[in-house]
Amino acid sequence: MKIFSKEQIYEGDQLTSKKQNISSTELMERAGIQIFNWLHVRMQGAQVPIHVFCGIGNNGGDGLVVARHLITHGYNVHIYVVNCSDKRSKDFLINYDLIKQTTKKWPEMLGCQADFPEIHKDDIIVDAVFGIGLNRPANDWVKLLFAHFRTSKAFTLSIDIPSGVYTDKTPEDDNDVVWANYTLSFQSPKLVFFLPETSKFTTQWEVLDIGIDREFLFATQTEAELIGKHEVLPIYKPREKFAHKGDYGHSLIIGGSYGKIGSVVLASKAALSIGAGLVTSFLPKCGYQIMQTVLPEAMVITDENETLISDIVFDFEPDVIGLGVGMGTDKVTITALEKFLKNNTTPLVIDADGLNILSKKKALLKLLPETTVLTPHPKELERLIGAWKDDFDKLNKAKAFSKKYKVVLVIKGAHTITVFNEKYYINTTGNPGMATAGTGDVLTGVITGLISQGYDALAASVFGIYLHGKAADIAIEDVGYQSLIASYINDALGEAYIDLFKQPEQPQVEEEKTEEPK
Repeated sequence: MKIFSKEQIYEGDQLTSKKQNISSTELMERAGIQIFNWLHVRMQGAQVPIHVFCGIGNNGGDGLVVARHLITHGYNVHIYVVNCSDKRSKDFLINYDLIKQTTKKWPEMLGCQADFPEIHKDDIIVDAVFGIGLNRPANDWVKLLFAHFRTSKAFTLSIDIPSGVYTDKTPEDDNDVVWANYTLSFQSPKLVFFLPETSKFTTQWEVLDIGIDREFLFATQTEAELIGKHEVLPIYKPREKFAHKGDYGHSLIIGGSYGKIGSVVLASKAALSIGAGLVTSFLPKCGYQIMQTVLPEAMVITDENETLISDIVFDFEPDVIGLGVGMGTDKVTITALEKFLKNNTTPLVIDADGLNILSKKKALLKLLPETTVLTPHPKELERLIGAWKDDFDKLNKAKAFSKKYKVVLVIKGAHTITVFNEKYYINTTGNPGMATAGTGDVLTGVITGLISQGYDALAASVFGIYLHGKAADIAIEDVGYQSLIASYINDALGEAYIDLFKQPEQPQVEEEKTEEPK
């Protein structure tokens, strides 16, 4: 699913009006009806007080359309205009007049804190104050209104985007915005729904199709894309009937140190579980017996050193190398990695201490093969690209870093974001249970194993992140968030593959019973 920028959304609206020969007011009516339908299906005429707060721009116009249809269907509606400026959009004024023709109970004008209505926790708030065009903080009294929403604890539904949230920067203060329980976003989700600093402003979101021109939606290239099952299915490579293990590549996992051999076990098992034909683990001598015992399917090569990696030497040509997990940052290991990178041309996936070593010696970044995959968590990312002032600055720095070194950068988080070729690929699978030791090691193995099967680095990253998160989603059905461990994710990778081809369950229709003739 594409995530359109603010500018693209405006362009799409204008093009739709032109190609479909409809006015902006008619397009607003279409959008407002979709919001009303969403509410109507769920409320079925219930007389819960609905407080619709409308700004004086186009988002407020959407709110007025919703309110009008709620009124004509007999709902208990209270309309308020947040009178924060002298300027009013044309479509707001048109819909304001239509409200006055629909009901004798005209909207109440709010101009200060004394005007705030009483709202109970069992009421519903429809937030239509500000839309995507907002470019400055709200007035102080409007911020107090947003705080009034939160204090009431009423269910809050935002239209298109929570009021006060920008599409392209982080609010200066969390109190400057509406905290929505649900946001109904027109045609496309907003990037801010997936970033750590701004996702908290809406607990849930849903996209409503308002009929934007299909050709525009299909042809327009976006900077960000949301990755779900439909996006990864075309990536999947089916297996041939007469294939053998050599057809699916040889992955080499390099890492481990005394006390951290488990990292290599997890990554190696993940590479096998995701479909690599062969996996060899390269680790210190102390890990030999562990690896041979725990994972008999993997081959093992050991360093001459007993406790750490001191010299990366092997006598075969792997298709891909995953390195860094549990490796440590001893001076001997840093020297060994530097020597290895100077001579290596094999595709790489680098995680954990491999990334920390690159951060210590940034000149090594220039030695990486093109499309090397780097998989940092937030602190590792900061060491690589430097500190950032907000999430948008982080994305810009990540994009510049990816472009400079020609690497695929995987920013791990609740919505892991893959950065490459100036695009962001935002993952939709995964859960809080993954905040546990070893899940990153599993991801390293997954991406490595996919590259060994012939997936390019970007496809392996996007697909691997999806499968990794989906396996965790499957695993928590049995163990819950708190008890999820990385091994369970490994064990569920096969089910994640199977889930790709599951069809949604269809509701069962009972057959009409007929009496048999006596």
